Amino acid sequence: MGDDNRHIRILLAKPGLDGHDRGIRLVARVLRDAAFEVIFLGLRVTPEQIVQSAVQEDVDLIGLSVFSGGHMTLVPRILQALRESGVSSVPVVVGGIIPPCDALELKRIGVSQVFGPGGSTSEMISSLRRLVSKHEEADV
Repeated sequence: MGDDNRHIRILLAKPGLDGHDRGIRLVARVLRDAAFEVIFLGLRVTPEQIVQSAVQEDVDLIGLSVFSGGHMTLVPRILQALRESGVSSVPVVVGGIIPPCDALELKRIGVSQVFGPGGSTSEMISSLRRLVSKHEEADV
């Protein structure tokens, strides 16, 4: 099992043209307070920028925030680009306004977890730690 004291490197990004960043900025702060190493790409990044940064930064996890409704277009493009870059095993989580049927489809195509608004930050942190631990165990 992974060491809860090690710094998990998480890349956070807002893909597409979505300009709502209050939620992801709060998540970044919460994760930093929980000893995660947060690489925040900011707003309006492309799937290619996200994947390139994930590879360069050697991240343990990718977190995407989508409020614009573009999740069913952008997230599959990101997952495909991760596969093409050879890093498809890095867990991807998505947060935002995601309808339940879309959340199921995102999980079906490879998203590890979908977080909606108003969730518990302590449950999110625990979930992210578990995802990274599972990923590390699978790599052994």
